[in-house]
Amino acid sequence: MDDRLEARLAEIQRSFSEIESQLADPEVIADPSRLADLGRRHSELRQIVDLYELWSAADTDRAEAEELAEADPSVAEEFRELAEERGGEAADLLERLKLALVPKDPNDAKDVIMEIRAGAGGDEAAIWAGDLTRMYQRYAERLGLTFEAMDSHPSEAGGYSKVTVGIRGRDAYSHLKFEGGVHRVQRVPKTESQGRVHTSTATVAVLPEAADVEVDLDVNDVRVDVFRSSGPGGQSVNTTDSAVRLTHEPTGITVSCQDEKSQLQNKEKAFRILRARLLQREQERAQSELAATRRSQVGTGERSEKIRTYNYKENRVTDHRIELTLYKLDQVLEGGLESFVEAMAAEEAAAALAGD
Repeated sequence: MDDRLEARLAEIQRSFSEIESQLADPEVIADPSRLADLGRRHSELRQIVDLYELWSAADTDRAEAEELAEADPSVAEEFRELAEERGGEAADLLERLKLALVPKDPNDAKDVIMEIRAGAGGDEAAIWAGDLTRMYQRYAERLGLTFEAMDSHPSEAGGYSKVTVGIRGRDAYSHLKFEGGVHRVQRVPKTESQGRVHTSTATVAVLPEAADVEVDLDVNDVRVDVFRSSGPGGQSVNTTDSAVRLTHEPTGITVSCQDEKSQLQNKEKAFRILRARLLQREQERAQSELAATRRSQVGTGERSEKIRTYNYKENRVTDHRIELTLYKLDQVLEGGLESFVEAMAAEEAAAALAGD
């Protein structure tokens, strides 16, 4: 462990000890807000302190075993094996410790609003957008998250030209933030009589959902229009004006919701989407070097732009950002995204450490 990292860990240990003392202070106990803040910080630091103590014990055991192996030839082999075992454990713990030191994304704990749109490929692109929607629903279920349809525009051929969903639960954004971008599929469409492989795309945008206090939204700046819900081909699917369109006049952002039969419910969901878009806009402005813009996530939807390719013939999925290929497309489409998400998180952490 280098001196800079060791000094940083020593400072964290001091902070941890100070917080533990403060948590026992009657004045702090009597202040619920301060107690909650210190409790959260204590929990964050405990993970790092515990890992550091485990690493320190393993590294000490390694060093002592090496010394004993050198000092007594009769037990040298036994202690060399011990030194190797504890050294391996220390190396693993050090990597975990470095990851724990990476600053947390402030959006990680937020709920998510996800927009999925058909890209290049006509009807097949809309069908693919529907397949992706199902994949994310399965992934959310695996994580114990709540999946909620918010607004959808079905396609006559199946799937969606556009669909907006909400995903709620513990650390939802941390599990889904790497999904933004162009998703390319290579397969033989059901309508293809010659058996030729077609390439189509759908775009995904992942927005952290905003709490009311995070966005300065004046309802007087929002124009509310109501209209009748429509299905594939534009035909009316409701006899009342239950669909809602919001226009945020200062920014020109428009949001529509039509999936619920109640105008009030559609309006509530539309405001949630609008707040998420406004939050993203503010975060991009304040932290442009950290927050990827929605445009960079979805690009133009062209086939050549992609973050991931799904090849049905080879049962293959490739993430082009990290050059990771898995031959288990069937499992991925059932929500098995963990390998890609974990690899992307590790890549993000490595980049953060390199820039530290």
